[in-house]
Amino acid sequence: MIPKYCFKDDEGQLWFKESLTPSVGNSLRVDELIYAEDSDLQHLILFDNETHGRVLAIDGLVQVSMSDEFIYHEMVTHVPLLAHGSAKSVLIVGGGDGGAMREIQRHPGVERIVLAEIDGDVITFSRKWLPEVSKGSFDDSRVEIKIVDGVDYMKTGDELFDLIIIDSSDPVGPSAVLFTEEFYASCHKRLAEGGILVTQSGLASVHSDVVENTSEYFSRIFKHHGFYAITVPTFSGGVMTLGFATDDESRIAPAAGVIEERFAALDIDTRYYSPAVHRGAFALPRSLEALLKR
Repeated sequence: MIPKYCFKDDEGQLWFKESLTPSVGNSLRVDELIYAEDSDLQHLILFDNETHGRVLAIDGLVQVSMSDEFIYHEMVTHVPLLAHGSAKSVLIVGGGDGGAMREIQRHPGVERIVLAEIDGDVITFSRKWLPEVSKGSFDDSRVEIKIVDGVDYMKTGDELFDLIIIDSSDPVGPSAVLFTEEFYASCHKRLAEGGILVTQSGLASVHSDVVENTSEYFSRIFKHHGFYAITVPTFSGGVMTLGFATDDESRIAPAAGVIEERFAALDIDTRYYSPAVHRGAFALPRSLEALLKR
């Protein structure tokens, strides 16, 4: 039986097909199918591809590939952590693959990490099949794992965090509620003084409405916000945006040399992130700037 979201070509080769919109898609050859099953909440497929290595897709959309996962995970974590400079508590909503936790744990000043993941099967799955991504991050003593709906957790809890990262899948299906103004307002209430919210805000070419709406929501909730851009080869659609919101202007525009000093003091090796990349990522293409000004 051909797995969901897959097809065979005329030569019998199995391919995974990702459909970003009804008119845009992308295909990856399945060189070895490892797993293809439904969890209680979503469909998980894991396969090996000659170019990108091991690939995880959830509900037909690529979430992680071993060839480039470091780009997203480094940028969604080191940018806000180094912009903040003294974050001690971090909340991750989503992030069941453990990659964001892995990078956060490289900051010794962080004392507490809460992972709020709606689907516990993703964590179990990632521990077993993607240990290279998490690298033991689930077992760090600073981590508390909560299998909860992120929306409910934000509404009902009262713990404040220095940094909240919304490490969600694309704005469709169960994740769509993580892209609403109501949810961002709940996040704002859970930030400590000087806290930062970072969100996965979609691919500018495919989810332009999400980027535009997020900017509008942030402007009504936070005193300061912006977006920074990354390009991840297996995230089809070009430039991916990450939203950055705070009530502390110094977080979004640190003085010259501050990021460089903090990164040097951290003394870690990164594969994508650098202070220069950090600052450059906030320089958006004019077409994206125009979209955000509409």
